[in-house]
Amino acid sequence: MGARKTIPKTTMSQLTLPITEVLVVATCWQTEPDAEAVIQRAIAAAAEAVDADLGEAELAVMLTDDSGIRTLNNNWRGFDKPTNVLSFPALRPERARRPGDAPPMLGDIAIAYETMRREADEEQKPFEHHLSHLAVHGFLHLVGYDHENDRDAEEMESLETEILAQLGIPDPHADRERMD
Repeated sequence: MGARKTIPKTTMSQLTLPITEVLVVATCWQTEPDAEAVIQRAIAAAAEAVDADLGEAELAVMLTDDSGIRTLNNNWRGFDKPTNVLSFPALRPERARRPGDAPPMLGDIAIAYETMRREADEEQKPFEHHLSHLAVHGFLHLVGYDHENDRDAEEMESLETEILAQLGIPDPHADRERMD
């Protein structure tokens, strides 16, 4: 594993946005010095777009490589192959938070450099746009969105498109034909 780097929490209002920690665990990410800022911006936009109280919640985004995400994908999902992004929602506590409790965890997101880079290049998308999309996608999974059926996939993709548009990023789903 490469050097670990921690990004300070977002500078936007802590009353509405979660605290996002970005961990760089693979050296391949050193070629993308703006990746951490791109993720912070994407998560902030996604948090503002969802209807949930996330003010004191925390999440972590791990920037890894194909080898690292392949291990996670195999261990947690039974798929022995790399993927672009994985999300691990945290378990929700059964009791209400009390004063002095640690902030609630939303969960963790892992993003693989090589797979993400290859997809961005193949789709002729700027790296930062695809990274923003995957950060938003992972975040939406942490707050309960999914794409297990067509209706849920359409809802999630629509929200992704709306969030990315706020960031000045074109619809990542526009070139894809929908399966009916």
